[in-house]
Amino acid sequence: MLSAKRSVDMLVAIILLLVTSPILLLAAIGIKLTSRGPILYKARRIGRDRRRWRPDGEGAGHVPERRQDGYWGVEFTMYKFRTMRVASQPGEPITSRNDSRIFPFGSFLRASKIDELPQLINVIKGDMALVGPRPEAPEIVRTYYTADDIFTLQARPGMTSPGSLYYYTHFEPALTGNVIDLYTEQFLPTKLAIERVYLRRPTLTYDLSILFRTLVVIAARLVGWKRFPDPPELGHVHDGPIRTPPTASGRASA
Repeated sequence: MLSAKRSVDMLVAIILLLVTSPILLLAAIGIKLTSRGPILYKARRIGRDRRRWRPDGEGAGHVPERRQDGYWGVEFTMYKFRTMRVASQPGEPITSRNDSRIFPFGSFLRASKIDELPQLINVIKGDMALVGPRPEAPEIVRTYYTADDIFTLQARPGMTSPGSLYYYTHFEPALTGNVIDLYTEQFLPTKLAIERVYLRRPTLTYDLSILFRTLVVIAARLVGWKRFPDPPELGHVHDGPIRTPPTASGRASA
């Protein structure tokens, strides 16, 4: 039986696919006309870890049963419109602001987030939710996630999240140079802390507010707005550990 969140996600994703179908078609045509190669880019990401979590014995958090060192969650294929030249792929999992691998039309798709729309298919399939912790590449999860960060894998990953909005507004515009070090050392810990704030009390109303914030932020970026306030979650990252993991529906249990 589908949870309420999952049912809403599926219904909304189907509606959005229908509503945005003209945009999807134009994006596909634009990619074929401006760059050789496939229309879609299939990225490997780490999805939800379905193992049950148990108390760690000290009251500070939870640890998953049947621990496997070096591996967390289940890999899945996340769909995106291709925005890089085929000869340049694969490369680093993090892309810099002025990455030479991105072709001009692909740059527009990335700035407008149209390249993310194929993930509606992932939502319908059940790989992702509309709102949830943003999924990372396997090598980033296995190399850089701490024990606290692993907790974010207990929820279905999302197309948008408070952490990904923070990245889009505060970090992505300045991401140049050694992007992996910048991302993993300066941004990733804060992003995951923000995601954990979201997981403390995820509700349908909260999800709707994040979707609305996402639309506002994308529109503002497209018209050239560069200064954004800190997300409200940032002020709560030190409010204490999450003691109850999300249920299978992605919501925190009582």
